[in-house]
Amino acid sequence: MLRLKSINGFTLIELLIAVAIVAILASVAFPAYTDFVTRSNRTEAQRELLRIANMQEQFYVDSRSYTTDLTKLGLDKSPFITENNYYSIAASADDKSFVLTATALEPQKSNDSSCQTLSVSETGQKLPANNCWEK
Repeated sequence: MLRLKSINGFTLIELLIAVAIVAILASVAFPAYTDFVTRSNRTEAQRELLRIANMQEQFYVDSRSYTTDLTKLGLDKSPFITENNYYSIAASADDKSFVLTATALEPQKSNDSSCQTLSVSETGQKLPANNCWEK
């Protein structure tokens, strides 16, 4: 009677195939993950730009002019640095119009080369008008 010897464990070839599959999955998943994180961080600037634009409009109702000094809107400093330090927001204004501009700081600046600045005006116009603003 012939007895077959049972083999426990993996061969080197099986192990290398498993490592190769994991490496291929990681090479696809990591860029998608970093792109997602970059776009998520960009929403911080979008949220703050719209919030500060609302504050500018309230300031206009009260004083009949816009301001470049964001501390007059109740913010802690001008230019305003967002919560996670990804963007610096500054204002340019005259009596009848304003533009708020968020400029990326490091590490967002390095990670998001296509959308270094985001802006919004008193009319609600969002610049740049490409894929930088989430829809």
